[in-house]
Amino acid sequence: MKLNNRWPLLPLVAAVMLTWTGPLAAQALAKNVPTIPHEPVEGFIKLPEGLYFGEALGVATNSQGHIFIYTRSGDTRLFEFDQNGNYVREIGAGLYGLEFAHKVRVDRDDNIWAVDEGSNQVMKFNPEGRVVMVLGYRPEAVKGAIELPGGAGPDERYLFGRPTDVTWDTEGNIFVSDGYINHRVVKYTPDGHYVGQVGTGQRGEAIDQFDTPHTIASDNLGNIYVGDRGNARVKVYSSDLELLDMYEETGDPWEICISQGEHQYLFVSNSNSDSNPAASWATSGEVYKMELDGTIIGRFGEAGKAPGQFQTIHGMDCRDPSELLVAEISAWRVQKILLGEDPRP
Repeated sequence: MKLNNRWPLLPLVAAVMLTWTGPLAAQALAKNVPTIPHEPVEGFIKLPEGLYFGEALGVATNSQGHIFIYTRSGDTRLFEFDQNGNYVREIGAGLYGLEFAHKVRVDRDDNIWAVDEGSNQVMKFNPEGRVVMVLGYRPEAVKGAIELPGGAGPDERYLFGRPTDVTWDTEGNIFVSDGYINHRVVKYTPDGHYVGQVGTGQRGEAIDQFDTPHTIASDNLGNIYVGDRGNARVKVYSSDLELLDMYEETGDPWEICISQGEHQYLFVSNSNSDSNPAASWATSGEVYKMELDGTIIGRFGEAGKAPGQFQTIHGMDCRDPSELLVAEISAWRVQKILLGEDPRP
């Protein structure tokens, strides 16, 4: 990452490795889960000569099959590839809000949303790559970085504390998981006006609390699924942020994804920690395929660096539930994964 005097980021960057205080990897409670066969498509993503990924934080596709990858390297960068994995362009090069990537998503109108935990902003790009909305505020350099954990974060309507992800309900309302400091989920209207939130603003394990809501997704009914990573659970809310259900058998949800189509599936990645202790490889790294009611269909993958293994999945696209794209922090790559048939009951 390029440091400059626009923003005193060094304490914040250091905190990225310090603020995760829970277990390094939670072994999933689910037992005797059948295995789903999977196969990597090696060499699918093709970068131009001399261009490389750093940490791969997010991956998403649009309705045309184009792929968007958000990566941290010398600079945070957002790339677009076509449906065959060929490089198309870079979006937002040098943009003030791109500082320390966390997640990229694409909405139903093919707008591209980048969630940046360094600038504390969520940015909406139209399909042409122009910024059309910004949520959050990047502190001016003269004011210094936002306060780091040790008390309550900036629990305010339009100020985030290292946000993690974004999704939308059927009406286009925006839901932001404001994860690392505020431990909450915030709802906005389609044009960015505050509606409400869930979470106390403090890290906790109570039913109305989160411990790092790290990932968020929505289904065709407008229900909102939140990966409460530090509490090893996926919480399901209505679009009014009323708790509907909770799934606690699939480990630490570093990333969740819901497929499109009439019959939707929930994918949950129990990723091994990016601090990458060797012991975590035996207890995490797998991905679970589930029905939306929490029924586990099967699992696939394991921690590792070979093709088809996963080294800290942080982003996942499952628009087509038989063809997944996974972005891995520790392996600095994005893999295309083909899933086989579900195990027979």
